[in-house]
Amino acid sequence: MGTLKVEVVYALPAGEDAVVVELPSGSTAADAVRACGLLARHPEIDPARQTLGIYGRAVTPGERLVDGDRVEIYRALVVEPKEARRRRVLKRRKPGSA
Repeated sequence: MGTLKVEVVYALPAGEDAVVVELPSGSTAADAVRACGLLARHPEIDPARQTLGIYGRAVTPGERLVDGDRVEIYRALVVEPKEARRRRVLKRRKPGSA
């Protein structure tokens, strides 16, 4: 059985932490996350709760990987996009205008 190389990325507010790992063929997204070392560097990552993706497409932890995949570990949103937009609009309005 062969091997495959994948990149595992965790996005942070100030940048990203990315690691390239070599895994046996047939490995899953969860295998890549466990093998990459990001869990030790970022204890806030909860593998049971984090959403994973491959090139921006959400996947299950059991998704089989192919050579060259980019596994992404997504953080929860701090504020929902609609709420963030509403707050920006209210902030820009002049006092007294409705």
